[in-house]
Amino acid sequence: MLIGFSDTLLAGHYLTESHLAAMTVINYVLWMLTNLFAMVSIGAIAMTARFVGAGDWPMANRVTNQAYLLGGILAVVFTSCGLLLRNHLAGILQLEGESAVHATRYFQFIVPMLPVMMLEAVSIGCLRGAGDMVTGLATMVLVNLVNIVVAWSLLLGVGPLPELRWDALPIGAACGHAVGGLLPFFILLRGRFGLKIQWPLLRPDFDLMRRILRIGVPGGIDVLSIVACQLFFISIIDRLGPVASAAHGVAIRIESLAYLPGYAFQLASATLAGQYLGARDYAQASRSVLTACATSGSLLAGAGLVLFFGSHQLVGLFLSAQQAEVAAIVPHLLRIVSVAMLPLAIMQVLTGALRGAGDTRWPLAFTFIGFIGVRIPAAYFLAHTLGWGVEGAWYAMVADVLVRTALVMYRFNHGGWKRIEV
Repeated sequence: MLIGFSDTLLAGHYLTESHLAAMTVINYVLWMLTNLFAMVSIGAIAMTARFVGAGDWPMANRVTNQAYLLGGILAVVFTSCGLLLRNHLAGILQLEGESAVHATRYFQFIVPMLPVMMLEAVSIGCLRGAGDMVTGLATMVLVNLVNIVVAWSLLLGVGPLPELRWDALPIGAACGHAVGGLLPFFILLRGRFGLKIQWPLLRPDFDLMRRILRIGVPGGIDVLSIVACQLFFISIIDRLGPVASAAHGVAIRIESLAYLPGYAFQLASATLAGQYLGARDYAQASRSVLTACATSGSLLAGAGLVLFFGSHQLVGLFLSAQQAEVAAIVPHLLRIVSVAMLPLAIMQVLTGALRGAGDTRWPLAFTFIGFIGVRIPAAYFLAHTLGWGVEGAWYAMVADVLVRTALVMYRFNHGGWKRIEV
């Protein structure tokens, strides 16, 4: 998330409006690329957490090794497809002119990094399932440090380095993801938290692979569906022009900082729900999720107040004086989304709990209801038919969050997630 944050900051201060509009779409594509392997990592998190909770460390380790095998297969498929499509993605996403050229150039650098993105997702996911959140934290801190140092240095031509301008951004992201993939992989080669890559365990275990995919495929499709629907959503906004697209991108980056704590507690609830269910402690599984909801909800409610009352100050951090037209729109978007921060926290945590329990089919259904039933048609109607522009699209986004929050609360209260077999 912070890679997109840094690149948006650079584009907003040092590059042009067309670069900023391209960065808006690229952030969504980066989100999609880093989640391509969610169908493996989600299944691995749920099963690793369940076996760790049950005290069955040998099976947790087998899951880790088989997750790498599945991830490697997917990496070959996705990288091949990405190399074939990288010159066409900008057109598919409704970008035109200079913005399309910039986006295509970015994709040419980032698509070949999919194999290391796989290592990053699977390694950190398995360790999270075992309860190790520190390795993922340390890895992603290094990812962002590498990205920031490389991108800023090459964009500005610091010292003897060339001034690469736009190319500096994808080169920085690629270098960061290389560190993010290789570091936890080498850590697991040595062993960490009872998990270790062992070559004999990398032989295909088709029954275990099937169990991982039975949980992970619905969860992965859910994550990728969210990204795909978000790309459809952004294509609606892109038709409003580069100013609207750039404003949307900046507002999303600012909002992402506000909901980042919710994502953290989503991960915590996934691990704790899975481990307590493995230990057959159903009451503590529910209690841990509700505690995560209360904590995350408090943080995001406070973030919503900051978005509402501090919108102009936040925008000033991202945009230079030359981006005045974009800067005039962004505060309105931040105030619209501020009211949805508390429901968003609840939705994030409860969705994480369902995934950690292996109950991945219901969140997938809720995604389709929220995006296809609410957000996308409402965004087109409000933004284009009624002429409300990008603000209308953001009202549609808030409506989607409210609907999905209500649905996931119903599923959690139903309790069926406690009886899922992995």
